[in-house]
Amino acid sequence: MRLGILTFVTDRSIDPIELATALEERGFESMWVAEHTHIPVSRRSPYSGGEELPEMYWRAYDPIVALTAAAAVTERLLVGTGICLVAQRDPIILAKEVACIDRLSGGRFVLGVGFGWNVEEMENHGVDPDDRWTLVREKVAAMRTLWRDDVAEFSGELVRFEPSWCWPKPTDPAGPTVFLGGNAGPRTVRHVVEYADGWFPNHTGPDVDAGLEALRREAERVGRDPSTVRFMVPGPADPAFLEAEAARGCERVLIGIPSAPRDVVLRHLDRHAALVQEWNRPD
Repeated sequence: MRLGILTFVTDRSIDPIELATALEERGFESMWVAEHTHIPVSRRSPYSGGEELPEMYWRAYDPIVALTAAAAVTERLLVGTGICLVAQRDPIILAKEVACIDRLSGGRFVLGVGFGWNVEEMENHGVDPDDRWTLVREKVAAMRTLWRDDVAEFSGELVRFEPSWCWPKPTDPAGPTVFLGGNAGPRTVRHVVEYADGWFPNHTGPDVDAGLEALRREAERVGRDPSTVRFMVPGPADPAFLEAEAARGCERVLIGIPSAPRDVVLRHLDRHAALVQEWNRPD
């Protein structure tokens, strides 16, 4: 198991270039950044209850741009979206962006995918919130086609394009690893098993075990080897927690760090340095 970090990078936090450099110097395995394109001020979303969000939600850098910058100044650090709001993105453009960062980084990109929860944000992108599960499913499938095929075409319920050429291709013909985020309800479980490489729950707790069991049952039902369904979790830099997750078969714990200025973030990273060196030591 390896340790990475999960954060928002913004115009008021440590910048992604300096953060990536600091992470690689301290032995962290990976850097994962969140996405929100914007936050409408109405706060109408039934999922938010009208509550105010921290400003990092509307000040976040675009994750592909931030992670490209991070990859350019590092050699070993994995870079990933935690998560990318795929329903709100054009799949042809996103497929090309992902392939480009993956090739330029030497295969160090991981695509974390989410369905989204901010209804007004989706609507501003022309997305019907009720369609987001179908959109994510079809857009990931369409991107995999573009990554894999010399002449790619896709015809789904909501996503379509004619036979097309699209290069560059990712370093792996199957495309980068895709983790699907969300709680392990029946719909998420079906989606993970159908088209993702792994599951990324958005919290930790006893229900993770139930989620893993549901994923195993669904994989067996559709004829997929359950051992191919990978998972990672967000969590604290606590030795007991890390041992428990390793015993579960977790491949990565993402430690949340504050979206804060340089000095605050570097002190936070330094507090975890010994633990990171222990878990991320070379095999």
